[in-house]
Amino acid sequence: MERLEATSQLQSRLSSLSFSSFPGVTAKQCDNTPPDRLQNTNLSESFTQSKDSMDDTKEDSGRLSEGNEEAPAELALGEGGEENSSAGSCQLSAEMKAQMPPLNPPTTWTSAAVKELKVKLRTEKDSMVTVYRGDIMTVHVPTVPEANKVCWEFATDGYDIGFGIYFDWTPVTSRSITVHISESSDDEDEEEELEGPIGNGDVEKGSKTHTNSNLSEILPVYRQDSHLSVQGGSHEFPGEGTYLLKFDNSYSLWRNKTLYYRVYYSA
Repeated sequence: MERLEATSQLQSRLSSLSFSSFPGVTAKQCDNTPPDRLQNTNLSESFTQSKDSMDDTKEDSGRLSEGNEEAPAELALGEGGEENSSAGSCQLSAEMKAQMPPLNPPTTWTSAAVKELKVKLRTEKDSMVTVYRGDIMTVHVPTVPEANKVCWEFATDGYDIGFGIYFDWTPVTSRSITVHISESSDDEDEEEELEGPIGNGDVEKGSKTHTNSNLSEILPVYRQDSHLSVQGGSHEFPGEGTYLLKFDNSYSLWRNKTLYYRVYYSA
Protein backbone atom coordinates (compact mmCIF):
# COMPACT_ATOMS: atom_id res chain seq x y z
CA MET A 1 0.00 0.00 0.00
CA GLU A 2 2.74 2.43 0.93
CA ARG A 3 4.49 1.72 -2.39
CA LEU A 4 1.33 2.40 -4.37
CA GLU A 5 0.78 5.69 -2.60
CA ALA A 6 4.42 6.77 -3.29
CA THR A 7 4.07 5.88 -6.93
CA SER A 8 0.86 7.85 -7.33
CA GLN A 9 2.42 10.88 -5.74
CA LEU A 10 5.46 10.71 -8.09
CA GLN A 11 3.23 10.47 -11.17
CA SER A 12 1.14 13.47 -10.07
CA ARG A 13 4.26 15.55 -9.61
CA LEU A 14 5.67 14.61 -13.02
CA SER A 15 2.39 15.47 -14.65
CA SER A 16 2.44 18.93 -13.13
CA LEU A 17 5.88 19.65 -14.61
CA SER A 18 6.17 21.49 -18.06
CA PHE A 19 8.94 22.25 -20.59
CA SER A 20 9.76 25.40 -18.67
CA SER A 21 10.87 23.33 -15.70
CA PHE A 22 13.96 22.23 -17.80
CA PRO A 23 15.64 25.53 -18.85
CA GLY A 24 18.97 23.94 -19.80
CA VAL A 25 17.49 21.49 -22.18
CA THR A 26 15.17 24.01 -23.81
CA ALA A 27 17.93 26.60 -24.32
CA LYS A 28 20.26 24.03 -25.81
CA GLN A 29 17.69 22.87 -28.32
CA CYS A 30 16.81 26.40 -29.37
CA ASP A 31 20.47 27.39 -29.72
CA ASN A 32 21.24 24.43 -31.95
CA THR A 33 18.12 24.55 -34.12
CA PRO A 34 16.37 27.94 -34.24
CA PRO A 35 13.73 26.84 -36.79
CA ASP A 36 12.30 30.12 -38.07
CA ARG A 37 15.42 32.24 -38.33
CA LEU A 38 17.57 29.45 -39.79
CA GLN A 39 15.00 28.47 -42.37
CA ASN A 40 14.40 32.04 -43.53
CA THR A 41 18.08 32.77 -43.73
CA ASN A 42 18.84 29.66 -45.79
CA LEU A 43 16.03 30.32 -48.27
CA SER A 44 17.12 33.93 -48.75
CA GLU A 45 20.73 32.97 -49.27
CA SER A 46 19.78 30.10 -51.56
CA PHE A 47 17.58 32.40 -53.62
CA THR A 48 20.35 35.02 -53.84
CA GLN A 49 22.97 32.43 -54.79
CA SER A 50 20.65 30.84 -57.31
CA LYS A 51 19.93 34.22 -58.89
CA ASP A 52 23.64 35.08 -59.06
CA SER A 53 24.40 31.68 -60.53
CA MET A 54 21.68 32.10 -63.14
CA ASP A 55 23.01 35.56 -64.06
CA ASP A 56 26.54 34.16 -64.41
CA THR A 57 25.25 31.32 -66.55
CA LYS A 58 23.39 33.74 -68.78
CA GLU A 59 26.52 35.89 -69.19
CA ASP A 60 28.65 32.84 -70.01
CA SER A 61 26.01 31.60 -72.45
CA GLY A 62 25.89 35.03 -74.07
CA ARG A 63 29.66 35.11 -74.45
CA LEU A 64 29.69 31.56 -75.85
CA SER A 65 26.94 32.46 -78.31
CA GLU A 66 28.86 35.53 -79.42
CA GLY A 67 31.97 33.41 -79.91
CA ASN A 68 30.00 30.87 -81.93
CA GLU A 69 28.49 33.61 -84.05
CA GLU A 70 31.93 35.00 -84.81
CA ALA A 71 33.42 31.60 -85.62
CA PRO A 72 31.20 30.86 -88.64
CA ALA A 73 31.94 34.31 -89.97
CA GLU A 74 35.64 33.57 -89.85
CA LEU A 75 35.06 30.14 -91.39
CA ALA A 76 32.98 31.61 -94.15
CA LEU A 77 35.70 34.14 -94.82
CA GLY A 78 38.28 31.38 -95.04
CA GLU A 79 36.15 29.34 -97.42
CA GLY A 80 35.62 32.41 -99.56
CA GLY A 81 39.38 32.95 -99.60
CA GLU A 82 39.93 29.41 -100.84
CA GLU A 83 37.29 29.81 -103.51
CA ASN A 84 38.83 33.08 -104.59
CA SER A 85 42.26 31.44 -104.69
CA SER A 86 40.95 28.53 -106.77
CA ALA A 87 39.16 30.91 -109.11
CA GLY A 88 42.34 32.96 -109.43
CA SER A 89 44.35 29.86 -110.35
CA CYS A 90 41.82 28.87 -113.00
CA GLN A 91 41.82 32.40 -114.36
CA LEU A 92 45.63 32.45 -114.47
CA SER A 93 45.69 29.10 -116.27
CA ALA A 94 43.13 30.37 -118.78
CA GLU A 95 45.20 33.50 -119.35
CA MET A 96 48.34 31.43 -119.98
CA LYS A 97 46.46 29.30 -122.50
CA ALA A 98 45.14 32.41 -124.21
CA GLN A 99 48.67 33.81 -124.53
CA MET A 100 49.94 30.69 -126.34
CA PRO A 101 50.22 31.19 -130.09
CA PRO A 102 48.90 28.36 -132.25
CA LEU A 103 51.52 25.78 -133.18
CA ASN A 104 52.27 25.18 -136.83
CA PRO A 105 52.63 21.56 -137.95
CA PRO A 106 56.18 20.32 -138.46
CA THR A 107 57.81 19.86 -141.84
CA THR A 108 58.69 16.18 -142.29
CA TRP A 109 60.52 14.22 -144.95
CA THR A 110 62.05 10.79 -145.57
CA SER A 111 65.23 9.67 -147.31
CA ALA A 112 66.50 6.36 -148.61
CA ALA A 113 70.06 7.15 -147.50
CA VAL A 114 69.79 5.00 -144.38
CA LYS A 115 73.27 3.42 -144.68
CA GLU A 116 74.98 6.76 -145.27
CA LEU A 117 73.33 8.30 -142.17
CA LYS A 118 74.28 5.34 -139.98
CA VAL A 119 77.89 5.41 -141.14
CA LYS A 120 78.11 9.13 -140.39
CA LEU A 121 76.44 8.97 -136.99
CA ARG A 122 78.51 6.00 -135.76
CA THR A 123 81.48 8.34 -135.60
CA GLU A 124 79.65 11.02 -133.63
CA LYS A 125 79.44 10.92 -129.86
CA ASP A 126 76.09 9.88 -128.32
CA SER A 127 74.43 9.65 -131.74
CA MET A 128 74.07 5.86 -131.63
CA VAL A 129 72.06 4.57 -128.64
CA THR A 130 69.99 1.58 -127.60
CA VAL A 131 66.38 2.14 -126.58
CA TYR A 132 65.53 -0.90 -124.51
CA ARG A 133 62.23 -2.74 -124.64
CA GLY A 134 59.51 -0.94 -122.67
CA ASP A 135 61.56 2.28 -122.49
CA ILE A 136 61.05 5.80 -123.79
CA MET A 137 63.93 8.13 -124.62
CA THR A 138 63.10 11.84 -124.49
CA VAL A 139 65.49 14.43 -125.91
CA HIS A 140 65.02 17.89 -124.36
CA VAL A 141 65.99 20.64 -126.82
CA PRO A 142 65.68 24.25 -125.54
CA THR A 143 65.14 27.14 -127.92
CA VAL A 144 68.07 29.50 -128.46
CA PRO A 145 68.16 33.13 -129.69
CA GLU A 146 70.72 32.35 -132.42
CA ALA A 147 68.34 30.05 -134.34
CA ASN A 148 64.70 29.95 -135.36
CA LYS A 149 64.02 26.25 -135.89
CA VAL A 150 64.97 22.77 -134.66
CA CYS A 151 65.78 19.89 -137.04
CA TRP A 152 66.04 16.13 -136.55
CA GLU A 153 67.00 12.96 -138.42
CA PHE A 154 66.93 9.36 -137.24
CA ALA A 155 67.02 5.74 -138.35
CA THR A 156 66.98 2.32 -136.66
CA ASP A 157 68.34 -1.18 -137.24
CA GLY A 158 65.90 -3.89 -138.22
CA TYR A 159 62.67 -2.58 -136.61
CA ASP A 160 60.52 0.52 -136.35
CA ILE A 161 60.21 2.87 -133.36
CA GLY A 162 57.61 5.33 -132.08
CA PHE A 163 58.33 9.05 -132.48
CA GLY A 164 56.54 12.21 -131.36
CA ILE A 165 57.26 15.87 -130.54
CA TYR A 166 55.92 18.14 -127.78
CA PHE A 167 56.69 21.68 -126.70
CA ASP A 168 57.07 22.83 -123.11
CA TRP A 169 56.28 26.54 -122.67
CA THR A 170 58.14 26.82 -119.37
CA PRO A 171 60.85 29.53 -119.61
CA VAL A 172 64.28 28.14 -120.51
CA THR A 173 66.76 27.92 -117.63
CA SER A 174 69.46 25.87 -119.40
CA ARG A 175 70.66 25.82 -123.00
CA SER A 176 71.98 22.25 -122.81
CA ILE A 177 70.39 19.46 -124.84
CA THR A 178 69.68 16.60 -122.43
CA VAL A 179 68.41 13.03 -122.77
CA HIS A 180 66.05 11.31 -120.34
CA ILE A 181 65.41 7.55 -120.37
CA SER A 182 62.32 6.22 -118.62
CA GLU A 183 60.06 3.23 -118.51
CA SER A 184 56.61 3.80 -119.94
CA SER A 185 54.96 3.95 -116.47
CA ASP A 186 57.52 6.52 -115.24
CA ASP A 187 56.98 8.62 -118.33
CA GLU A 188 53.21 8.58 -117.89
CA ASP A 189 53.56 9.64 -114.24
CA GLU A 190 55.83 12.51 -115.24
CA GLU A 191 53.42 13.71 -117.90
CA GLU A 192 50.50 13.54 -115.47
CA GLU A 193 52.43 15.69 -112.99
CA LEU A 194 53.09 18.19 -115.77
CA GLU A 195 49.44 17.96 -116.79
CA GLY A 196 50.75 17.23 -120.22
CA PRO A 197 49.87 14.71 -122.90
CA ILE A 198 49.26 11.23 -121.65
CA GLY A 199 51.32 9.73 -124.40
CA ASN A 200 52.14 6.14 -125.22
CA GLY A 201 48.53 5.01 -125.12
CA ASP A 202 48.42 3.30 -128.51
CA VAL A 203 51.48 4.10 -130.56
CA GLU A 204 49.74 2.73 -133.65
CA LYS A 205 46.97 5.35 -133.38
CA GLY A 206 48.97 8.19 -131.89
CA SER A 207 49.11 9.43 -128.32
CA LYS A 208 46.24 11.11 -126.52
CA THR A 209 46.63 14.71 -125.49
CA HIS A 210 45.14 17.05 -122.90
CA THR A 211 45.09 20.82 -123.27
CA ASN A 212 47.12 22.37 -120.47
CA SER A 213 49.21 25.36 -119.51
CA ASN A 214 52.62 23.69 -119.94
CA LEU A 215 52.80 21.28 -122.84
CA SER A 216 51.55 21.43 -126.39
CA GLU A 217 51.56 18.60 -128.89
CA ILE A 218 53.30 19.18 -132.19
CA LEU A 219 53.41 15.62 -133.50
CA PRO A 220 51.70 12.72 -131.70
CA VAL A 221 53.68 9.55 -131.12
CA TYR A 222 53.40 7.18 -134.08
CA ARG A 223 55.44 4.16 -135.09
CA GLN A 224 57.83 5.24 -137.84
CA ASP A 225 59.42 2.94 -140.45
CA SER A 226 62.85 4.25 -139.53
CA HIS A 227 64.47 0.87 -140.35
CA LEU A 228 63.44 1.35 -143.98
CA SER A 229 64.17 5.05 -144.51
CA VAL A 230 65.59 8.06 -142.72
CA GLN A 231 62.88 10.00 -140.88
CA GLY A 232 63.59 13.75 -140.79
CA GLY A 233 61.88 17.04 -140.12
CA SER A 234 62.01 20.55 -138.69
CA HIS A 235 59.84 22.97 -136.74
CA GLU A 236 59.99 26.74 -136.34
CA PHE A 237 60.21 28.05 -132.79
CA PRO A 238 56.75 29.11 -131.58
CA GLY A 239 58.39 31.06 -128.78
CA GLU A 240 60.63 30.42 -125.78
CA GLY A 241 60.49 26.90 -124.41
CA THR A 242 61.81 23.37 -124.75
CA TYR A 243 61.14 20.73 -127.38
CA LEU A 244 60.56 17.17 -126.19
CA LEU A 245 61.46 14.63 -128.87
CA LYS A 246 60.22 11.20 -127.79
CA PHE A 247 61.58 7.92 -129.13
CA ASP A 248 59.09 5.38 -127.88
CA ASN A 249 59.81 1.65 -127.56
CA SER A 250 57.26 1.06 -124.79
CA TYR A 251 55.12 -1.16 -127.04
CA SER A 252 57.95 -3.68 -127.57
CA LEU A 253 58.02 -6.57 -125.08
CA TRP A 254 61.10 -8.36 -126.42
CA ARG A 255 63.13 -6.23 -128.80
CA ASN A 256 65.60 -3.49 -127.99
CA LYS A 257 66.04 -0.89 -130.73
CA THR A 258 69.34 0.52 -131.99
CA LEU A 259 68.72 4.19 -132.77
CA TYR A 260 70.83 6.56 -134.87
CA TYR A 261 69.77 10.17 -134.46
CA ARG A 262 70.91 13.74 -134.54
CA VAL A 263 69.24 17.01 -133.49
CA TYR A 264 70.48 20.43 -134.58
CA TYR A 265 69.43 24.06 -134.93
CA SER A 266 68.90 26.07 -138.09
CA ALA A 267 68.65 29.81 -138.63
